[in-house]
Amino acid sequence: MPVDTNRLEIARLFHRFGFGPRPGEFAKALAAGPALTRDKLFNNTGDDEGLKKIPQLVITDLGQRPSPDDAQRASYSMELRRQSNELTTWWLDRMVLADFSLQEKATWFWHGHWATSIKKLNFALPMYKQHQTLQKYALGNFDQMVTAMLDDGALQFWLDGQENTAKSPNENLARELMELFTLGVGRYSETDVKELSRALTGVQVSRSNGNVTFKKNRFDSGSKTILGVSQNFDRNSAGKFLVSQPNSQRFISERIWFRYMSSQFPLPANTKIESAFEGREIKSLLFALASSEAMRDSQYELVKSPVEWFVAVCRALNITPSKLTKNSALLNFLNKLAQVPFDPPNVGGWPTDSAWLSSASAQFRASFATWLVAQGDLSPIENLSTGERVQKTADLLGVVEWSARTKAALEGNVKSSKRLILLAICSPEYLVSA
Repeated sequence: MPVDTNRLEIARLFHRFGFGPRPGEFAKALAAGPALTRDKLFNNTGDDEGLKKIPQLVITDLGQRPSPDDAQRASYSMELRRQSNELTTWWLDRMVLADFSLQEKATWFWHGHWATSIKKLNFALPMYKQHQTLQKYALGNFDQMVTAMLDDGALQFWLDGQENTAKSPNENLARELMELFTLGVGRYSETDVKELSRALTGVQVSRSNGNVTFKKNRFDSGSKTILGVSQNFDRNSAGKFLVSQPNSQRFISERIWFRYMSSQFPLPANTKIESAFEGREIKSLLFALASSEAMRDSQYELVKSPVEWFVAVCRALNITPSKLTKNSALLNFLNKLAQVPFDPPNVGGWPTDSAWLSSASAQFRASFATWLVAQGDLSPIENLSTGERVQKTADLLGVVEWSARTKAALEGNVKSSKRLILLAICSPEYLVSA
């Protein structure tokens, strides 16, 4: 039986360009059709009422860590940990409660792109400031984003920018700026790395608050030659120069394709998707992808990452992460599944697809799912007759269709809405964004 391409396209709009539907949203979208659903997703204007439900986050500058013999050291460490945990839960609340889900999903994408971990910084305030920058430019202009990120204290500290001086160049940020952030592998030389590192000298970072200052006496003011062009580049002009390269247009289009459409099949050459990024407008690139024929091609499967899966479950079951029974348990589950916001494993970010489908992660996910279902709102399914429950569960979760095997398992558990939903959110059809 052929796939219902309208249903497939709408499911992808919800799960790939957002974090999944809320109760009733998928059925309404099916009635409206893909075009109207896409327009609503991309043209959500006005205040986000969902985000207004989240209490204001207060993250303070804790200053230098007290010495080992200072009586305040223990309370300082507790506050350091509390701020970190609160920041993480606050962002999860945003992902779940946001009405404008496209914005939050794009911010999540860019966090993985500019992957920066709190484990090295230790302080929540620089990570919060970076989140604000990513939020601001997530659907904006990439050139402006790069300029802002080169002034970001968390990124600079994470990649040793504060150690990069004219007398002692450090190449970490320069290498990743070209390879992972703007151009891609094989599109620069080792000489380009050395020259770019000179352009990025002079930055100092206050670790506890992420404030960036420029020290002229630490800056290499000589001419640098990057990608064959010589001038007195500094970090701002060098960033703009890299973004202006045709390879930057190609690379960011590839990264969006890789994370939003397929990690198995490459972005086709000479598509409207890539050309939509000519002006370096991120929203235009995403809209071109969301409007492409690829959205109706069932071969482009993606596995939900643990955070994407968790947030989608919360949206479907009307769960607010910060209101779950135990914050430490939530973070422990995400840690066991190897994905906690603000803590990517390395500068390359998190893996994709099959990396999330190990037997160990399946066990942890099942325990996590059981914990969530016990606290979720199951009324959208409980209030239905048993004969309706299997299909309506697919609509609740935004699943394209159940396989024969999954459908048989669900039909065997229709009398228990709790068991039915538990099996559904752990099913291959839900874990994989078709």
